[in-house]
Amino acid sequence: ELKQNVYSIKNVVLKDEEEFTDILEERRRTTDLGYALRTFNPQPYKGAPSGSTSDLKKAVLESQYLRYIIALETGSSVEKVRQEARGILEEMSHNLQLGFIRLMGYTVSKVFKRLFRSIYVNMEGLNMLQQAIQESPVILMPNHRSYVDFLIVSFILFTYDIPIPVIAAGIPLASMKVVGEILRRSGAFFIRRAIGSDKLYWAVLSEYVRTIVRTGCAPLEFYVEGFRSRTLKSVVPKLGMMDMVLEPYFKGEVFDITLVPISISYDRVVEESLLALELLGVPKPKESTTGLFKASRVLQEDYGCMHVNFGRPLSVRQLCEGKINRSEYNLIPRDLPQRPSTEIQDCVNWLAHLIVRTQEEGSLISPWSLMACLLLQAPITTLTEEGLQWHGLTEKTLWLRKLVLDFRGCLNWPARTPDSDVMSSTVALHHSIVHHKAGRVYLVQDGDPASQDPLSPEEGVMRTAAAVLMLVSYRNQALHVFVRPGILATAIHITKSTQKDELFSFFCFLRDVFSNEFIFIPGRASQDFDEACSLLQKCGAVHMSQQEVTVLETGLEVLSFLQKLLQPFLDSYQLIFRYLCENGAHVFTEKQFLPAVQNLATKLILSGDLHTFEVLSSDTQKNVLAALRRLEAVTKLRKARKWIVYFTKGATLGGSIPPRFPLC
Repeated sequence: ELKQNVYSIKNVVLKDEEEFTDILEERRRTTDLGYALRTFNPQPYKGAPSGSTSDLKKAVLESQYLRYIIALETGSSVEKVRQEARGILEEMSHNLQLGFIRLMGYTVSKVFKRLFRSIYVNMEGLNMLQQAIQESPVILMPNHRSYVDFLIVSFILFTYDIPIPVIAAGIPLASMKVVGEILRRSGAFFIRRAIGSDKLYWAVLSEYVRTIVRTGCAPLEFYVEGFRSRTLKSVVPKLGMMDMVLEPYFKGEVFDITLVPISISYDRVVEESLLALELLGVPKPKESTTGLFKASRVLQEDYGCMHVNFGRPLSVRQLCEGKINRSEYNLIPRDLPQRPSTEIQDCVNWLAHLIVRTQEEGSLISPWSLMACLLLQAPITTLTEEGLQWHGLTEKTLWLRKLVLDFRGCLNWPARTPDSDVMSSTVALHHSIVHHKAGRVYLVQDGDPASQDPLSPEEGVMRTAAAVLMLVSYRNQALHVFVRPGILATAIHITKSTQKDELFSFFCFLRDVFSNEFIFIPGRASQDFDEACSLLQKCGAVHMSQQEVTVLETGLEVLSFLQKLLQPFLDSYQLIFRYLCENGAHVFTEKQFLPAVQNLATKLILSGDLHTFEVLSSDTQKNVLAALRRLEAVTKLRKARKWIVYFTKGATLGGSIPPRFPLC
């Protein structure tokens, strides 16, 4: 059961609680140079060899597995393929050195003290990690919301004399002059983004990762979501690295592997405006040393606090007990490549989703996330022109705070500060999104001050959308608490039924449609439904009997809030379904699809027929296509180096998507 596998902090209003320690408090009292040069004496995995990084590379190149793959590579001489493999490994591998860890510690300490007021770490989780690292190979698995994530875990472990991890990073970081080499010598190893069908690269990468895990020479850190979430909500996990790190256990090469989910929560994300622009189609800035120095202006801003919650270490051996049969790996030598069975693949997928859900359980929800949920339910003209009444917003935020605690959410709300001050300060912190004036709150819409030309209506929509999507990203940080009861509230609203079996059927349908938007552990639909029912009953929204779910008068406010919370997703999906139904071309590329949907949405927003700006997000549009692929309404084929989408009307309306849901 999930509850047995999740480490959650207490459901209390948090601030200055004993389990969280501000690690910057000590950093502000002592010198950064003294901190960087102090004695560093970590206790490594007891079975780890004392070899160097060159020994690691030698073990990879001389492994029977890689020799077998090299021998299979026909068309080139064995020596030429071996040289190519050596080149891949040199490009990829880390070169962890304590001197550079000290340099990073010195630099990062200065940067973090400028960016953040406090960095809170739960000491109980950190103590459990310190013990786990000595007993088995450890995989550190943080969520990924900011480039800061890449630095914070190593910074914390260095602070508390815990072995520094080697970290999977994207290859563009390696190309940054000077910085790339510093990162490599601080423990980063670099992976190409587009590997495709390059068998040799896959072989070198997988053997490199497996050797690190098998030997336990260092904790290994990677992002199971695969990339930084541009929406600040959890991303469906990618399974490539997960497969690699678990294979040594499946093959019996290690007794156990420990997975440590880490939840990193930000009051304010450094890249908030860039993320919104990327979602609207503005190209992502290329990672470069020059760009890094240009971005130094962020050091002048206040980003509030960060919380890093180290989850309870999870034993792969215990989690997989009774789920898989490892004996299939006994049929052929361990050193030979073997395609995992469906059972193994399902187990890896289940574990990956479990980790992401555990990350969500450990995330702390800020007062600003609650306020963002409410601000987005106001009409856009209220936010941009009239302003939302401050008194009403604060009253509703306090109401929502109670609901979050009823739903067992983890809340970061300062306990020793008056509520009015908490909310005023959080709005002031997010001055780039909203401003508070004369008792009202307005959405900030930054235009180009150098431009003398008036904005066209379409440009006005995109400017508003950028501000709205920043607000959306902070709402998303709280969504995991509301998703399950929210889907049930939506099912009640759409079906108008009180029958539990009908509501469960529609709940499962929406859960399936939105499984690229939200994280659902495979095979747990019934438990998710029961959890939704239990939470709505707990807050007095519904009455449960064996066969029926009855809405109570006292629960109308809760149900209305939850239904409105998910309405932007319903509107976005319906619009894209409508576009696919009405569009004459049944074959198109993704590059044609995204701007076409954006143009349609812009026209509907201007005409007043559409009230959500979230459909303009490329992330939402891609999630809809992924959902339709899963529902077998579209197929995606690789043709002439382009992804082609085939859409069939009948597959959508008459098959996978029930006609009771008004899509077109």
